Amino acid sequence: MPLDQLAAMVACVVLGGLAVFQAALVAGAPLGRMAWGGQHEVLPVRLRAGSAVSIGLYALFAYAALAKAGLGPPLVNESFTSVFSWVLTGYFALGVVMNGISRSKPERLVMTPTALLLAALYLALSLN
Repeated sequence: MPLDQLAAMVACVVLGGLAVFQAALVAGAPLGRMAWGGQHEVLPVRLRAGSAVSIGLYALFAYAALAKAGLGPPLVNESFTSVFSWVLTGYFALGVVMNGISRSKPERLVMTPTALLLAALYLALSLN
């Protein structure tokens, strides 16, 4: 299997896991210490709405990975898909920094390596 396709599939699995996590937060699971700065055990309504939006964004990010690896039609066109892949690489790299400086130890321990993995996967996709 080509590296870009493997990277896209792994990214989809990780994003799917994050979507399940965000859905649990929306449903009121006491996992808030690992998300949104870790200030709340159970998220307030406004952050639950943010988690719901995140689920849709993760679906878009997963589709973009598949499109970049040639496993689906491109977003808009191939140039846009390539640029969007680089944007996501930067987004997840920023996520490494932001999660790494979180005051919440659970968030630092779980989300920093998750963001690092996604940044590396999207970098591999972007370079291909």
